[in-house]
Amino acid sequence: MTFKPQPVARAREQVETQIREAILSGTFKRGEKLPSEAELAESFAVSRTTVREALRSLAAAGLIFKVPGASGGSFVQVIDYRSLSGVLGDSIVNTLRLGTVEYDEVAQVRYLLEVPSAKLAAANRTEEDVETLQSIVDRQKEITFDHPDLPRLDIDFHSAIGDASGNRVLASFVTALHQAIRPVLAKHLDAKAGRDTVRQHAAIVKAISENDAEAAAAAMEKHLNYLQKLRDVRDEPPTSNGSRKRGSS
Repeated sequence: MTFKPQPVARAREQVETQIREAILSGTFKRGEKLPSEAELAESFAVSRTTVREALRSLAAAGLIFKVPGASGGSFVQVIDYRSLSGVLGDSIVNTLRLGTVEYDEVAQVRYLLEVPSAKLAAANRTEEDVETLQSIVDRQKEITFDHPDLPRLDIDFHSAIGDASGNRVLASFVTALHQAIRPVLAKHLDAKAGRDTVRQHAAIVKAISENDAEAAAAAMEKHLNYLQKLRDVRDEPPTSNGSRKRGSS
């Protein structure tokens, strides 16, 4: 048998690994406050700077969150598929802002996930899922396209379809992707586009409520294609005579 030498982990990595394992094993419960930096530094026999670096890494991984102030500290994050969507969404938003990926790449992945998500939702939905979706659409019908509640309702609608799919990982990605691109879509909405999208949402809910998987997938595909076309047309630069190269919506 041949043994291979392995590098000794840095102090920061040792601290991070042990706290990570304590969180994932349930030693530290959801929402529980971790010992202070001073207490952790004493327990691990390292400097507070080393502990701070380890905690920063754990926060970036979505395992803990920091609360400032005298009564604050580091708390264990609630780790479930909903918190996963938050971590994913933040990462996608940051990557978009840095310009290392393009909006169209994110929109394409959203298309690849949301169409089958609607199809699965039609097959797996419960009556409670249908009621949730219908209540969101009913609320959307009541408000204008520029109402402050609309962005949240739109995210809730697509998230509810992800939930109804029965696949929690899929639901996490659907929510994360929609949270990331919703601000880009919002600037292309007007009164007509707002009415169109609500009608499209209603068609998706109808298909899901009727357990019609193919119709649900087709309705979602139509909706996403409409949004993409809306963005393409309104982002198209005008020609020299002031018109746009493509017909305006």
